Amino acid sequence: MWNENLQLELTHPFWLLLFLGLPVLVVYFYRSLVDFTNRQRLFSLIIRMMICSLLILSLAGLTLLTPTKELFVVVAVDESLSIGNEAEKVVAKFLEQTGNAEGDHEIRYVPFATQPGLVQAELKPLIEKQDEEEPEQLPESEPAGVIENETPAETKPAKKSDKPDPREGTNIAQVIETARAAMPPHYVPRIVLLTEGNETAGSALETAAYSEIPIYTVPLPSREDPEVQVSEVIVPAQVAQGEPFFVEVVINSNHDDEVDIQMYRGPHKVVSETQKIKAGENRFQFRQTVDRERLAEFSAAIEPRSDTFVDNNQASGLVYAIGKPRVLLIDSQPDQSQHLAWALEEEGINVDTRPPAGIPDTLADLQNYEAILISNVPATDLSTRQMDITRTYVADLGGGLIMLGGDQSFGLGGYYKTVIEEVLPVRSDFEKEKEKPSLAMVLIIDKSGSMGGPKIELAKEAAVSAVELLGPRDQIGVIAFEGSSYWASEIRPRSEKSTLVSNIRSIEAGGGTTMYPAMEMAFTALQSVAAKLKHVIILTDGHSSPGDFAGISQTMSSARITLSTVGVGEGADQNLLEQIAQIGKGRYYFTSDPSSIPQIFAKETMTASKSAINEEPFIPQQIRATPVLDEVDMASAPFLLGYVITRPKATSEIILSTEAGDPLLVWWRYGLGMSVAFTSDANNRWAAEWLSWPGFSKFWAQLIRNTMRKSDSRGVSVELTQHDQLASLELDAVDLTGRFLNNAETDLTLIDPQLNKQNLQLNQIGPGKYKTSFDVLQPGAYHLELTQKQSGQVQFQQSRGMIVGYPDELRLKPTNHELLESLAEMSGGKFNPSAEEVFRNESESVGRPTPLWPYLLALALLLFLLDVALRRIDFSIFVPSLAGKREMI
Repeated sequence: MWNENLQLELTHPFWLLLFLGLPVLVVYFYRSLVDFTNRQRLFSLIIRMMICSLLILSLAGLTLLTPTKELFVVVAVDESLSIGNEAEKVVAKFLEQTGNAEGDHEIRYVPFATQPGLVQAELKPLIEKQDEEEPEQLPESEPAGVIENETPAETKPAKKSDKPDPREGTNIAQVIETARAAMPPHYVPRIVLLTEGNETAGSALETAAYSEIPIYTVPLPSREDPEVQVSEVIVPAQVAQGEPFFVEVVINSNHDDEVDIQMYRGPHKVVSETQKIKAGENRFQFRQTVDRERLAEFSAAIEPRSDTFVDNNQASGLVYAIGKPRVLLIDSQPDQSQHLAWALEEEGINVDTRPPAGIPDTLADLQNYEAILISNVPATDLSTRQMDITRTYVADLGGGLIMLGGDQSFGLGGYYKTVIEEVLPVRSDFEKEKEKPSLAMVLIIDKSGSMGGPKIELAKEAAVSAVELLGPRDQIGVIAFEGSSYWASEIRPRSEKSTLVSNIRSIEAGGGTTMYPAMEMAFTALQSVAAKLKHVIILTDGHSSPGDFAGISQTMSSARITLSTVGVGEGADQNLLEQIAQIGKGRYYFTSDPSSIPQIFAKETMTASKSAINEEPFIPQQIRATPVLDEVDMASAPFLLGYVITRPKATSEIILSTEAGDPLLVWWRYGLGMSVAFTSDANNRWAAEWLSWPGFSKFWAQLIRNTMRKSDSRGVSVELTQHDQLASLELDAVDLTGRFLNNAETDLTLIDPQLNKQNLQLNQIGPGKYKTSFDVLQPGAYHLELTQKQSGQVQFQQSRGMIVGYPDELRLKPTNHELLESLAEMSGGKFNPSAEEVFRNESESVGRPTPLWPYLLALALLLFLLDVALRRIDFSIFVPSLAGKREMI
C-alpha cells in the first residue's frame, strides 16, 4: 500500500551502469586544447555530466509515483440456472445503483456461470443499452483481457436439450481468476459478486486466499419455480445374490406435489407407483434382490405434476452382487455350446449363452461377468466398440477372456491385427507347412470416386494384411478398377512382399465403376499360374456397369477358381455380389462399416489358403505342470479331432500342445486380467470324444476359475462418495488376523464413460486406511478396479462403480450465505454491501505512475544548447566571474 508522499521508481535500473562511464568526461576535460578559462571549461564539464545523467535516468525509466484512490470495480453477476427469477430484480436494482454512484472509479460488468468473460463497456451505458445500437467502446489503452460488450442474459427455465447448457454450473473461482487477471495496474481493485453461492466447480475460498483483492458479496435468491428432483438413489455397495435389500429413492421438492415413481433394474421396470410428496426431502424404500447380475444398475425416474426442469428427474445407483461366479459364453451357434454350459453349471458356475449380437457394448453389462468365452465367432460379427470394451474389461478391470477354436476362430475368423488378437496369447499368422497346398489369389479392389477417403485406405490395409498372412510359396496380385482396370500389382510370390506392399499402397481412388473387365483380367492371369488353390476376392461399394458376371463366374468355377465378394455400404449391388459368390463357390460378405474390411480380408485369406486348420486326431500333450490341471487326469484324455493352427506370443505360457508341437492351451496375463487360447473346440465337431470324458467338466471349470476376475473382499471396506464434480474413495483393509494392513501398494484403475483410462494410487492416511480423489466431469458410468499388494503379493482385487447423473446446478439448494460471508471476510471485503459502500474508499491508495523521460530529455536538450555555447563562445569577456587564468594542456 502506498503512502501519501510522492515516490520515485526506476523501471529499468540496469541502465544506471552507464554512470560508470562518466569519468571519461573528466579525462577529456584535462586533455582539452580549448583556449578558455579554467572556470568556463569546468562549468562546461558540469553541464555535460548533467546531460549524460539526464539521458541515463531517461533510459532507466525514472517514474514519479503519485498516490491515487481511484477504484477499478468488476461487478460479476451469476447467470447460472440455479438463480431464481426474483434475482433479476435484485441484480437490476444493484446495477442501477452502482451505475449512478458518484466518485472517482472505473467499473466493468462480467456475467458468469461456468465460463465467465469480462465485458468491455462501462456499466451505465450497459443499463441503457435498450436505446443504443452499439455499446460504448473503451480506448485501446484499457486493460487487456476484456471482450466485447454483452448484456446480462435473462434467466429462464431450461428444458432438456441435446447440447449441454453452459449455464449448468457455477464457477465462482474462475470468475475471480478472470477478474484478477484483467485488473489494470495502478487502480485500487475490487470485485463485487452477485450470486447465490452454490459453486459446482472450483474452490472460491482457495482462489480468494491468494487473489489479494477485496471481494464484496451480494446474495441472490435461489430459484423459486416449481421444482421436483430425484436427489439420490441409495443402494448398498455390495450384496449377496438373492439377498433382499432396500433401494431408497430420495426426492426433494420446493412444493407439495404428487409424482409417478418408476424404478428400473437395468432395462427392466420393477416398480411403478404414485406417491404424494411434501415440500422438502421425501424418502421412499423399495425391497429388491439381485438374482443373476454381477453388477445391477437401479434407476429411478419421476413424473411430477408441476415441474420446471426434466433433467433432474432421474438418478441411478450401482449394486455389486457376490455369489456364484458368472461367465458369458458367445457362440455363433448357441445350441452347439450346450454341453459346455451344462458342464459348467454342474461345477457351480452360472453361464449366460448368447449369439454374437449379444456381446455387450457397454462396460456396465460386461461387468456382470467374471469371464467371457468366445467360441467360433468371426471378427466380422464384432463391432470395433465391442472389441475395445472387451480389451478394457480384461486389461483395466481384471476380467478373463477365453477364445475357443473352430472354423470361425483365430485367423480363420479374421482376428489378425485386431484388438482381440492383441489381448490373446497367440498370433493368427504362422509359417505355413510345406505340404499345405499353394495358393494363388487375386484381389479386385474398387477404386472409384465413392471409395475415396477411409474406404480406400482400409481396403489397402486389408490387402497388405492378406499379403502378410500368405505362405512363402503363395502368390498374390491386385487389380484396381474404376472406369477402366489395371494391375496395381501383378501376381507375385509372397516372398516379394516389399514390392507387393509398395504397389498396393500406391492405389488412389477416382473414376466410375466397371467391374467385368477386372474379373476377366483376374481369370486370364490365374489360368497361367501354377498353384493348387486359386481364389479371387472382389471388393466394391457401388453398382457396376453391365457385364456377363454370371458367365465369367461360372467360367472361373469350372476352372476351379473360387470367387468371394465383399459389398461395402448400402450403395453396393448386394444381389449381384451374392450371385457372383454363389456361382463362384465362394463366400459373400456385406458390411456397412468400412472398418471391418481388414477383418473380412484376413478371414477370407485364411479360409482360402486351407492352411489354418489341422483336422487330424491327436492326444493333448501337457507341456507345463500347473495347479489348474490338478485332479484332471490329462493322461486319460481322449482324442481331439482338430484344431486351429496358431503360434504363441513371446511371454505366453504353453500348457498343452498338439502332437505336432502346435499350441493347444496357452495363457498369459494381459494388464490386470488374463486371456486364454484353446485352439480346439468344446462341442461335437472336434471335441466329440471329450464330451463323454469324465474330466471334461472339471477341466473347463478349473480353467475358467483360474482365468476369471478375482474379487476377494475379505477384510476390505470401500466407501465411494461424490460431491459436485469430485469423487472420493476410501478403503479400509485388515489382514486375515484382523490387524491393520499398512504400507500396502494400493492402486485404482478408473474408466470414465468415454472409456478413457486413468491410473491412480491411494495414499495411506491412517492405520489400514487409504484414500484418493478424482474428477467426475462427465455424466455416465464410471468403473473402478481396486488392487492392493503387499510385498509383491496381491492381497485383494475388487470392482466398484458409480453413476454420475445431472449437474449439481440443477439441485435444489438455498442461497449459501456461509460461503459468501467467508469470501468477504477472508478477502477484506464486505457481505451484502450497498452500492455506496462498494465505492467508499477512505484509506486505500496505489501509486499512479508518471513517466519523467519526456521532461528529462527536454531539460537535457536545453543543457546541450548551453554546452555548445560554452564550447564556442568565450564568456570571460561578458561575464567577469568566469575570467581567470587561461591554461592550455
